[in-house]
Amino acid sequence: MMRCFTALVICSILSGSADADSKDGKLDIYFIDVEGGAATLLVTPSGESMLIDSGYPDNRGRDKDRIIHVAKDVAGLSRIDHAAVSHWHRDHYGNHAALAAEFGIGTFWDRGIPDTLQEDDSFETRIAAYRAASQNQSKALRAGDRIPLKFGKTELTAKVLTSGRSVIPNNGPQNPYADRHEQADVDRSDNAASLSLLFQFGNFRFLCCGDLTWNIEGKLVTPNNPIGTVDIFMVTHHGLPMSNNPALVLAVNPSVTIMCNGPTKGGAESTLKTLHEIKALQDMYQLHQNIKLDASLQAPAAFIANTGTTATCEGQWVKTSVAADGSGYTVQIGPGGRKRSYDTRKHVTP
Repeated sequence: MMRCFTALVICSILSGSADADSKDGKLDIYFIDVEGGAATLLVTPSGESMLIDSGYPDNRGRDKDRIIHVAKDVAGLSRIDHAAVSHWHRDHYGNHAALAAEFGIGTFWDRGIPDTLQEDDSFETRIAAYRAASQNQSKALRAGDRIPLKFGKTELTAKVLTSGRSVIPNNGPQNPYADRHEQADVDRSDNAASLSLLFQFGNFRFLCCGDLTWNIEGKLVTPNNPIGTVDIFMVTHHGLPMSNNPALVLAVNPSVTIMCNGPTKGGAESTLKTLHEIKALQDMYQLHQNIKLDASLQAPAAFIANTGTTATCEGQWVKTSVAADGSGYTVQIGPGGRKRSYDTRKHVTP
């Protein structure tokens, strides 16, 4: 059954960008370093912006300031038009209220707000700030919702694949990696309820699954693969081993992976080994070197944005810029980093 959001159109709000993508028609995606949390900023060809997650609160405003720096100084935005929360852990929605107050947020998106959260004794206080910032008007997304974003010559869409432990119907080609899924213990945390979003710009495809965990990943892609293949996969849950089920990771078969881990959080050995199995993989990027893991298992040094500990971290970001027709894209680390070019593949789609 088609859900009410299927026909929803998000109004385009031009940002007045000094670096406006409307000049070149590109889609830009910034992976902002929030020390093992998540903050991913998309800027569309129309200059419309969407932030997925917002890092940790506190820390003297470290993550908030990094997000504003990228949004304002790098992307040239005057506010964030849309802000999504993948799930209700503080490293993912910790700065939504502060960003709304200091920089401005248009529309708030989430999976729906629970009354309590068993793993967070401070949830009622934190969620009160979010409710106030959103004026209790956040919009809940369900699995299967389609959000047609404003676009020009090249179509740009976003599709919700998972929300609140529900997944889209298991239609599509048979998943040859389905047998890699082995049922794990039930995860009752809010990670398993994460929103998963699939963005498509022309033929370019980008998958972001928040902190989705093993069993829901398996439910999504077994026995069939309703996602198809993608160009860029944001490694799920900072690269932690309770996520990144091989049945999903190998099925979506990305050319590039980008992992939003911290120096000691995420980037697990088992996850890195799974990434190395990806047949189409050309390059792996990490926001951080895992300082506890052998370098031979990790991305090459030139593909790691930050090294050392959090105390000495400069907070370098990773940027993807997709060509105006979606035919190719570049990935670079920081403003002075080398731009590596990739061709968009012909994808297997359901």
